[in-house]
Amino acid sequence: MEKIGVIGLGYVGLPLAVEFGKIVSVVGFDINEARINELKTGFDKTLEVDREELMGAVNLSFSADPKDLKGVNFFIVTVPTPVDQYKKPDLTPLKKASETVGQVLKKGDIVIYESTVYPGCTEEDCVPVLEKFSGLKFNVDFFCGYSPERINPGDKQHRLPNIKKVTSGSTPEIAEIVDQLYKKIIVAGTHKASSIKVAEAAKVIENSQRDINIAFVNELSLIFERMGIDTHEVLEAAGTKWNFLPYKPGLVGGHCIGVDPYYLTYKADSLGYYPQVILAGRRINDNMGIHVANRVIKLMTQNNLAVKNSKILVLGITFKENCPDIRNSRAIDVIRELQSFGADVEVYDPHADNEEVKHEYGLALIAELNKHYSAIVLAVSHEEFRALKWNSIKNDRTIIYDVKGFLDKGEVSARL
Repeated sequence: MEKIGVIGLGYVGLPLAVEFGKIVSVVGFDINEARINELKTGFDKTLEVDREELMGAVNLSFSADPKDLKGVNFFIVTVPTPVDQYKKPDLTPLKKASETVGQVLKKGDIVIYESTVYPGCTEEDCVPVLEKFSGLKFNVDFFCGYSPERINPGDKQHRLPNIKKVTSGSTPEIAEIVDQLYKKIIVAGTHKASSIKVAEAAKVIENSQRDINIAFVNELSLIFERMGIDTHEVLEAAGTKWNFLPYKPGLVGGHCIGVDPYYLTYKADSLGYYPQVILAGRRINDNMGIHVANRVIKLMTQNNLAVKNSKILVLGITFKENCPDIRNSRAIDVIRELQSFGADVEVYDPHADNEEVKHEYGLALIAELNKHYSAIVLAVSHEEFRALKWNSIKNDRTIIYDVKGFLDKGEVSARL
């Protein structure tokens, strides 16, 4: 009988645990006891799974005790894979999760990784940890698989069951077992890769490709701004051609697109190849927040608005629209740069958790909008911002800068 353990219950792990929990026995494990306790009450603060879905996963239990994983024979690891301050992969969560699994691993068990990594990471970095803590031998006593996550946080249309899943295994037989396991819950079907490395590479280039495409339109916006041309109007015109890709300029953050390319470039660098296109795209995207802030300051100066001690409002601090996730939000770059000019910056976001923002960025969100500002930066296109009463927060000279091209052109001073 299959018994699955899902290690890490964030945006990726929880939906996976819930889907499997509808049909087989699942232990949802997380080291965060507060997270476990809230899930036991039927509440998911990430808003990826509602109470009805949680309660519908009748075979799913939650635990922060590794001992509850002892009866598991399929371990699925879905922990974060961030980068450190030097843009190098931080495998600490992945290795710690592997230690936890290794301590309860038995003969015949299969460990499947879903976290985004560089090609070779599963077998070169995770397997040795599993062997060390279990005392078992890879591909003799236990086996591995890799099936990269494709969750899009906040997306209620593209959900786990209807997103095609790439699968792989450490042997052809294990690859087939892993593939059949995911077919139980993935309505959209699966694609069985020829090896774990191929599956790892496929995942890391998905987001690297998006990063480069966004970097291209970000660079276009920098060029067109100097020409006095509206970038969104250019993209709208170019988009009338059937094969033009509909990317838009913006801040590139989050725990995927803004991070994953560094995993690929790190591995390439270790092999003696220095990536150029990928890193060029990263440099452009990493600097867009500073560009936005400087553009706002320039507009204020041109409008005879004092910058020092001026009240500036930033709308949104999550990494994307209609989502509470603040990890690696690049809105913070805009905020920090504006503060460096001496501006008094206030941040409003109806989706973000105030305590998380305080812990992560040292900022206190404002609870309501009740004053006029010298400048307003729309950094995230939350749906709630469509209904804002602009006259209550601006005057005739207020600069409104639309990072997302979310508002009508006539309502704003400038847009990216």
